[in-house]
Amino acid sequence: MINFEKHIDTKAAVLEEIKFPGIKSGNRFYIKREDKFHHAISGNKWRKLKYNLIEAKRQGKETLLTFGGAYSNHIYATASAGNLFGFKTIGLIRGEEHLPLNPTLTFAKEIGMEIHYVNRSDYRKRYDNDFIEKIYEQFGDVYLIPEGGTNLLALKGAKEIVDDIEIDFDYICSACGTGGTIAGIISGLDNHKYAIGFPVLKGASFLERNITKLIKDFTGKEFNNWHLELNYHFGGYAKIKAELINFIEEFETLNGIKLDPVYTGKMMYGIFDLERKGYFKKGSTIIAIHTGGLQGIEGMKPKIEKLKLTVKNTLKMH
Repeated sequence: MINFEKHIDTKAAVLEEIKFPGIKSGNRFYIKREDKFHHAISGNKWRKLKYNLIEAKRQGKETLLTFGGAYSNHIYATASAGNLFGFKTIGLIRGEEHLPLNPTLTFAKEIGMEIHYVNRSDYRKRYDNDFIEKIYEQFGDVYLIPEGGTNLLALKGAKEIVDDIEIDFDYICSACGTGGTIAGIISGLDNHKYAIGFPVLKGASFLERNITKLIKDFTGKEFNNWHLELNYHFGGYAKIKAELINFIEEFETLNGIKLDPVYTGKMMYGIFDLERKGYFKKGSTIIAIHTGGLQGIEGMKPKIEKLKLTVKNTLKMH
């Protein structure tokens, strides 16, 4: 058995009531602070890794191998989980090596992750049988975790988010990357309440099919108490706009809670905008899941500063 309690503080993932800038309504909004589990294995990354780590240990595997981009929360969390719970880790990173390493990959490498780069055309084949066979040939008897950590064991972990909410609610919201977290949440609701996913990718309608399949494979059922809001990606993955950054800063001032601009910030802006538009029924309780990923703020800082400078210069011109 793995002693998770030594490092992961599940009791820290409390519900906190939140306010939105400029909005007063009869609805109540809460954020579930899953970012507080652990500084590196936070939020949905812990939920997704938990049962995969148990299974890897059960199979007697010594090495975890997974995939991600250069700023991936999943790579960061997997490196940390391996370091804490006694696994070697290998990260296959999309794209070419860029030196100096960014903060995400620096952290992963410093705590023992072996980093390998995969060109983008090969990376697209990461789920093909031939590609996977080559992984085992090159790296041996590894425990393979998909990109973003999304598999049926991840859904088992994400499902427990619902079990851990101790108040009655009407809506539950989560950011979406690969769709595993929201699929687990929907499975946990079992057609009660309503779930809204906020994809951070542009053109993410394909996720609806992926999520439906994940749920069917996991539960044997199909549910209709959910949908995806596709219009809050702000240009695509890791893309930002001044409106988003201003909102995140206002939200932190108002609530004392940090949001990352890649995932949770976009979801929270989406909830705020839906409330402005009168989407939620009056008297509702809405819960947002803070899926962690605060490590991503450091990597986004140059982009945020550049955006602020551009806005400042534009204002000067006018």
